[in-house]
Amino acid sequence: MTHPLVPQIIDLATPLAAELGLEVVGMVFHTNQRPPILRVDIRNPQQDTSLNDCEKMSRALETSLDAAEIILDTYVLEVSSPGISRELATDREFISFKGFPVVVSTCDPDDGEKEWKGQLIRRDETKIYLNQKGRVVGILRSLVTKVQLDDHP
Repeated sequence: MTHPLVPQIIDLATPLAAELGLEVVGMVFHTNQRPPILRVDIRNPQQDTSLNDCEKMSRALETSLDAAEIILDTYVLEVSSPGISRELATDREFISFKGFPVVVSTCDPDDGEKEWKGQLIRRDETKIYLNQKGRVVGILRSLVTKVQLDDHP
């Protein structure tokens, strides 16, 4: 069942996307998460959707949602595209997807774990940092084999 705010958010997001040369192709508001997650899927009809497209849409939509006061409580906004690779590799991707749910896989156990889930905080020269329900976890980069966006947070 669609969340009752989704049609109102689509009405706000659709013209914003059009101004950026994009289209809104899907939206889900996961209110069972803490904080709730508003996921907006976009596409660029002229070319492959880029991380830059997602970043521009995220900034524009965040500003408009705040001004319209449609969502009154804290929430996480995720803007993505079905065509974007779910794996993060570059510094820019790690910056763009800060706050997004990710899965970090390691070749050897780090603190007894080979797979870590949480919200991406950042990465530095030695570690990748995640927020796991309010607790910050640092995973050694030398052990990391893959970091990808989590489709099922």
